Amino acid sequence: MPPDLVVRNANLPDGRTGIDVACAGGKIIAVEPGIRGEANRVIDAGGRLLSPPFVDCHFHMDATLSLGLPRLNQSGTLLEGIALWGELKPLLTAEAVIERALRYCDLAVSRGLLAIRSHVDICDDRLLAVDALLEVKRQVAPYIDLQLVAFPQDGYYRSPTAAENLARALDRGVDIVGGIPHFEPTMADGAASVAALCAIAEKRGLMVDMHCDESDDPLSRHIETLAAVTRRLGLAGRVTGSHLTSMHSMDNYYVSKLLPLIAEAGVHAVANPLINIVLQGRHDTYPKRRGQTRVPEMRARGINVAFGQDCTMDPWYSLGGADMLDVAHMGLHVGQLTSREAMRFCFDAVTTNAATVMNLAGYGIAVGCNADLVVLQAADPIEAVRLRARRLAVVRRGKVIAETPSDVTALSLPGRPTEVDPASYAPRQR
Repeated sequence: MPPDLVVRNANLPDGRTGIDVACAGGKIIAVEPGIRGEANRVIDAGGRLLSPPFVDCHFHMDATLSLGLPRLNQSGTLLEGIALWGELKPLLTAEAVIERALRYCDLAVSRGLLAIRSHVDICDDRLLAVDALLEVKRQVAPYIDLQLVAFPQDGYYRSPTAAENLARALDRGVDIVGGIPHFEPTMADGAASVAALCAIAEKRGLMVDMHCDESDDPLSRHIETLAAVTRRLGLAGRVTGSHLTSMHSMDNYYVSKLLPLIAEAGVHAVANPLINIVLQGRHDTYPKRRGQTRVPEMRARGINVAFGQDCTMDPWYSLGGADMLDVAHMGLHVGQLTSREAMRFCFDAVTTNAATVMNLAGYGIAVGCNADLVVLQAADPIEAVRLRARRLAVVRRGKVIAETPSDVTALSLPGRPTEVDPASYAPRQR
């Protein structure tokens, strides 16, 4: 039988060019130049980039697309966003959460975003958002890998019913243990919450993903505790510290000891460039801190670093659009990641590195991997980030599930070309 799909003449993120990829039975069955024979569907990539799908390893789907409910965040600050979410929670209905989440997932598919890790607030005793997103997870399973994190938004110890609710959420099928130690009443409570939550994950055989040190306070050092507990409990590779923004304010000597601890513990790090750049440094005059954690330094220590989107049109962030190349673009600029190698890393930060955070099975472009692919209107990863390249085709398990026409503008200028393709302007340097 012919393959279900063959993508011809593609460039791959690792630099290979002129590659064909054949898919059958939902899997990749060949990756090589000049695959012969017919196929049920053929896509001619025409020397464009073929990538595995984009991955958002830090998001809040229970709040997405709720912008303006019950009111707008007038200051644009983190604290007003948290207060606003507290006002909105009692007004939520399961139907509304599901409807907004499904609409967001439609948008995500159009952007080639086929794997999302979403934190879900468990501090509402109804667990309404938990049940709603479990239903969303069931509905989108054919086209999006959705992981859910039991997130005690109001604090595991600060919120009186959070401990009970977190256990209930995990019992209902939520995948991952979350936390927010810097939001606990004291530093000691924060450290105790890290130990308690990691112990729950170790006992249940689950992963951990904590909002950790999302603060400008250089003394917010819960990532140290998270790394130490991870190492003590043998949770290497199963634990993620998200945000880590206090690190941008820490003493360099302390960081020189902290980074090896994170690396030795096998803790993943997730920065959220869009949110970090707008919410951090709010109390600064000038000089003003950028907010993003120490991405280059963590990479130099061998720590797996990924980028997340965090929010889209919700109480904390009124912008966004399910576009992980926007996230990579911002991360590149904020982190001054402008070497050729570092720019390629920014593409990896929203694809392969983020997939490692989520422990996604069958991810990548190799024989035996899931036939999940994106054709981009760009020749290579750097150009994809530069242009926030259009997703020409999105493939899930060998089936095209989204298509977008090329971004080409017709011109009517005397003596000039008749059209402009943004991807045709860059010199071909890799």
